[in-house]
Amino acid sequence: MEAVLSDVVAPEDLKKFEKKYNNELLKGAVSKETKFEYAWCLIRSKYTEDIKKGVLLLEELVHKSSKDDSRDFLFYLAVANYRLKEYEKALKYIRTLLRNEPGNKQALELEKLIDKALKKDGLVGMAIVGGIGLGVAGLAGLIGLAVSKGAAKS
Repeated sequence: MEAVLSDVVAPEDLKKFEKKYNNELLKGAVSKETKFEYAWCLIRSKYTEDIKKGVLLLEELVHKSSKDDSRDFLFYLAVANYRLKEYEKALKYIRTLLRNEPGNKQALELEKLIDKALKKDGLVGMAIVGGIGLGVAGLAGLIGLAVSKGAAKS
């Protein structure tokens, strides 16, 4: 599963599917397959803006598809949001998929990884807040010490 999350698209593949997408767009209608292929390439990009663009395309596809067709779109929306470190959104998409397919092993595995990342991210956040709190308390202590020494000298 980690291979899916860390896979990076080859630049020539991204260009190929972008060209196909833009050609269909110029003709007036982009097929579901072309939109998905392009979105799939975008979410595997090393650039955040590409991933975000891929998310938008996948969200369009989810909204226009049946429950049966939405499996891949939901899965890759979860992958994309994981890559963007948007773990809550990733969890929302993977759990929507799991409501439709509770036994989907790939989705269950991804859900575990997202949960793990969410907990790790939460712990890092708490450590940062805790560190800031300690820093403020330490600074207040130093100021108090300086004030008391100044008062003792006079």
